[in-house]
Amino acid sequence: MASGFPPQKQETQPGIQHVMEPTPEFSSSNYKPSNKLHGKVALVTGGDSGIGKAVCHCYALEGASVAFTYVKGREDRDADETLRLLHEVKTREAKEPIMIATDLGFEENCKRVIEEVVNSFGRIDVLVNCAAEQHEVSIEDIDEARLERVFRTNIFSQFFLVKYALKHMKEGSSIINTTSVVAYAGHSSLLEYTATKGAIVSFTRGLALQLAPKGIRVNGVAPGPVWTPLITASFSEEAIKQFGSETPMKRAAQPVEVAPSYVFLACNHCSSYYTGQILHPNGGLIVNA
Repeated sequence: MASGFPPQKQETQPGIQHVMEPTPEFSSSNYKPSNKLHGKVALVTGGDSGIGKAVCHCYALEGASVAFTYVKGREDRDADETLRLLHEVKTREAKEPIMIATDLGFEENCKRVIEEVVNSFGRIDVLVNCAAEQHEVSIEDIDEARLERVFRTNIFSQFFLVKYALKHMKEGSSIINTTSVVAYAGHSSLLEYTATKGAIVSFTRGLALQLAPKGIRVNGVAPGPVWTPLITASFSEEAIKQFGSETPMKRAAQPVEVAPSYVFLACNHCSSYYTGQILHPNGGLIVNA
C-alpha cells in the first residue's frame, strides 16, 4: 500500500465515509472468524464508519449481537449501510443489530443509549468507546466552547457510558477505550484531541484498577494514522496527500487492520490476563507506554 491519499476535504464534522476516495476498508477476506464472541452483546460508539464500523463487522462475524451509535443527520447514510452489513453477516444465534442516533457529549444521552441497548439485548458484555472528534488549531485560537465540545465527545462520553453500563455488566465483561498514538507522541496541531487521548489512557488505567475486583477488564487501543472520515474532516488537502508517510511502514492503516485488536481485547479466552493495557497498532512508531 502506498502512503498518502488523493487530496480531499470535508468542511463539517463528523466526517462521512461514503464520499471518501478511496473508501476505507472495513473487511478483509483474510480475516477468519472463530466464534470468539459467541453469545456476547457489544455496544460500539461511532460504529457507523471508520474503526468503529470495522469493529462492528468483526464482532458480528465473531457471533456478537451488536449495537452502535452514530450522529443523526450527517451520518444517516453511513449508519444505514453499516446496519445492512451487520444484518448480512450476523450469525444465526445473534440478535438483530441496532443503531442508535445520539450526541454522546451529554450524560442523559449516554444513559439513554445504555437503556436502549439493555432493552433490546438484556445486558452489555463489551463496551467499545470509539466515537471522537478532532480539529487542527493553534493554542491562540482555542476557545472555551469548542474545547469543552471536544472533551465532551472524546472523554466525558466514556465516563458517562461506563457509569450507566456497569450495572448491566458482569464478571468477564470487557471495556475497550480508543486512545491514540498522539497521547504518547503528541501532535502540534491537534492540541484538544491530544489532551483528550492522554486523558483516556489515564482513565483506562485507573478504571482497570477500580473494576479488577469485579472481574471486568478495561483496556485500550492506541492506533496510529488510520484512513477514516475523521481525517478528511480535520486535515488539509496537502496533509491528506502525505497522510501516514511518517510511520516506519510509510503508510496509514485501513480500519480493518486495527479492528482485530478490539476482538482480541473483547475475547476472554484470548486476553483474560489483560487489564489496564494499551495495544499499539501504529505502523511501527515507537512509543513510551
